[in-house]
Amino acid sequence: MRKILRNLLSAVLAGVLLTGMLAVPAGAVSGFSDVPESHWAAAAISRAAQTGLVRGVSATRFGMGRSMTRAAFTVVVCRLFGWEQTAPAAGSFTDNQDPSKWYYAAVETAVSHGAVTLQSEKFRPSDPITREEIAVMLVRALGCGTIAGATLELGTPFSDVESNAGYITMAYQMGIVSGRKDGTFRPETTATREQAVVMLMRVYDKLHAAAPEVSGLAGSAAGLTDQLGRLNSAVLIGGTVTAEGVAALPSGDAEALRAKIRAAGGKALLGLTGTAAALSGTGAAAAVAGAAADYDGVQLELTALGADSRGALTALAGELKTALGGKLLYLTVPAPSWNGVSYGGYDYAALGKLADRLVVRIEPCGKTVNGVYVAAQEPLEEIYYGLTELKKSVAAAKLSVLLTTTGTAVTSGQAGGVRSAAQIEALLKGGAVSRYVGRYAGDYLVSGNDTVWYLGQDAATVKIRFIRFLGVSAVCLSDLTSVADWDGYSLPAVLWGA
Repeated sequence: MRKILRNLLSAVLAGVLLTGMLAVPAGAVSGFSDVPESHWAAAAISRAAQTGLVRGVSATRFGMGRSMTRAAFTVVVCRLFGWEQTAPAAGSFTDNQDPSKWYYAAVETAVSHGAVTLQSEKFRPSDPITREEIAVMLVRALGCGTIAGATLELGTPFSDVESNAGYITMAYQMGIVSGRKDGTFRPETTATREQAVVMLMRVYDKLHAAAPEVSGLAGSAAGLTDQLGRLNSAVLIGGTVTAEGVAALPSGDAEALRAKIRAAGGKALLGLTGTAAALSGTGAAAAVAGAAADYDGVQLELTALGADSRGALTALAGELKTALGGKLLYLTVPAPSWNGVSYGGYDYAALGKLADRLVVRIEPCGKTVNGVYVAAQEPLEEIYYGLTELKKSVAAAKLSVLLTTTGTAVTSGQAGGVRSAAQIEALLKGGAVSRYVGRYAGDYLVSGNDTVWYLGQDAATVKIRFIRFLGVSAVCLSDLTSVADWDGYSLPAVLWGA
C-alpha cells in the first residue's frame, strides 16, 4: 500500500513539476503564442503536443528557446517508447535517491532499458541536455548502443565530433539528428526544447511507420506460413541458371503455390540461383524469362562473383529486365561487408537502377570471439555497414534485407546444420534457455553439445526496427515454411503487430 501511495504521489508531483513536458488542452495545441506558424519546428511541436508526448510551459506558451533538462528528456524518452515505469527502493545514481522526485522512476526505467548507463555515479538531472547526450540516449534506447562504440573506425561526417562519434554518426544515419551546413554537429551545445522535440518526433514517426513490405522464399506449398495474405510477394525457389540456360526447376507443387500466393493478393516469383558460370553463355536472359512464363517475375541470385564478372552481371540484368516485359525483377546481392569477405562482382548502382528490388544478403558473423564460435545471422553491425554503404549509390526504396528465419547450430566450434522454427520451439519448451546478445542482435540457446543461433523475439524486434530507421522498408524472409509463430515469440507479430 505504501508503494502504491508513493507512486501516486510521484505521479501528482510529476504533473505539478514537469510543466515543460505534459500535454496541453486539445484546443490549445495550435495556440502556442511563442511558436510562429512559419517556424521550422512548428509542425513537430504541434504534433508532439497532440500525441501527449510533450507539454507547453503553460496552456498558451511552449517555451521556445529554453533548454531541456536531462531529467525532463528522460521522462519523454520513457513515454516515447511506452516503457512500464520501474521504481526500485534505491536509485542507481547518488543524485537520484529520492523516489518522490518526478523523474526518479523515469531515470531508473531508462537505466533498466539501457538508454542510460552507469558510467558515472551522478545522473545530473537538472543539467541542460546536450545534442550529443540526446543522440547517445536515443541510440541506446533503440537497442543499438552495443554496436555504436564498435563502429568508431567507420568515421563520422562531422568535423567537430570526437567523443561518442559512433553514437552521433549512427543517429545521423538513422535520420534522428542532422548537422550544420558547415559540416559541424556542435555536440556540446545545449539543445533547445524545439530542437529536442524535432529529434523526438523523428523517432516517433519511425516507430509508428506502416508495417514493412515483406516477401519470402518457399520451397513448396506444404507448410507455407498462414501469414501468406500479409506478404507482398513470395518466391518459389529451386531453379538453377547455368551457361546452357535454366535447369532443375521447382517441383510439381509450383502451380499450387502460385495459386495460393495469388489468392492471397501477392505476387509469385520464380527463384533462381547460379554462379559466374551462368554468365559465360548466351541467351540466359531469354531462358530465364521463358522459365518464368507462369510467374509474376523472377528473383535471381548469382553468388561469389569476382570483379571480372561485374560488367557481365549488369548486362544480364539489363537483358533480363527487357525480356521479362514488365514483370518484376528482384536481384539478391551480398551486402558490402565490413568485417568479412567483400566481393567486387556487383555494380550496386547499376543493378539498383535495373532491378525492381535488390534483396540484400548480410554476411553471418562466423567468427570466434573469446574462444567461442559465433554464428549469429545478419549481425547488427554488418546490417549497419552494408546498408549505409549501399544507400550511397542505391535508393533506399529499392532495398530489401534478407532475414534468416531458420537457426544455425554450432557443434564443436563449427557451424553445423540448420534448425527449423519448430525444432527451436521444441528445444525451448524442453528447457533450453535463450539468451540475447546485443552486439549482434542475435538470440542463441544451448542444448547438449549444440549452440543454436536464431532470430528470436528480441533480435527480430531490434533488427527490423533498425532496418527501418536506416530508411529501408522491406524485408525478405529466408524460409516461409519455417517462421516462428508460437506463444512468447511470433515473427508475424513483430512484423505486423498481429
